[in-house]
Amino acid sequence: MPSALITWGGWDGHEPRQCAELFGPILESHGFDVAIVDTLDVYLDASTLAGLDLIVPIWTMSTITKEQEAGLLNAVRSGVNIAGWHGGMADSFRNNTEYQFMVGGQWVAHPGGIIDYSVQITDHDDPITAGLADFAMRSEQYYLHVDPSNEVLATTTFGGEHAPWIAGTVMPVVWKRRWGKGRVSYCSLGHHASDFDVPEARTIVERGMLWAAGAL
Repeated sequence: MPSALITWGGWDGHEPRQCAELFGPILESHGFDVAIVDTLDVYLDASTLAGLDLIVPIWTMSTITKEQEAGLLNAVRSGVNIAGWHGGMADSFRNNTEYQFMVGGQWVAHPGGIIDYSVQITDHDDPITAGLADFAMRSEQYYLHVDPSNEVLATTTFGGEHAPWIAGTVMPVVWKRRWGKGRVSYCSLGHHASDFDVPEARTIVERGMLWAAGAL
């Protein structure tokens, strides 16, 4: 049976507990043994991490110790896979550039706050986005600093109403990558748990977790 670890905490505004309670059962429905914890100290236990197929971090802002970060990054580098979304993965530890290097990006702005925007699927053959059409969101439109080595699967285009100097900027929304031997999947959607009422957003995160774990 594949095993997954969900860690949740940090800023409550992203509803980390609610998201853990949403996606934990989804992983279980795919046959995963899921552990859900609200501490980063689990990253200090190398033997526990080594036995995992997937880590799902839901931890916005806050801080992580050097030892905790090293434990997580060493696990991913050694072949433990990781998947996440929004600020729970790409705005977790703002001072930790090595962590951001692993993720493949870092949130820097969401011009206009909660707005209407669209997501364009750019890879219709990848298992994470196959069969999905472009779709609308009402949420934060994430502006990120991103790694050009990411394999981008979906994007969004900024209109410039709230920051005219970025009008027309095409920004990755969904990507996958490698970090050492580990698979990394990220989706910038998911400001609140209710964002995943949008079927495409929920499907992308679900498939991203499965792809990362080698189950898709």
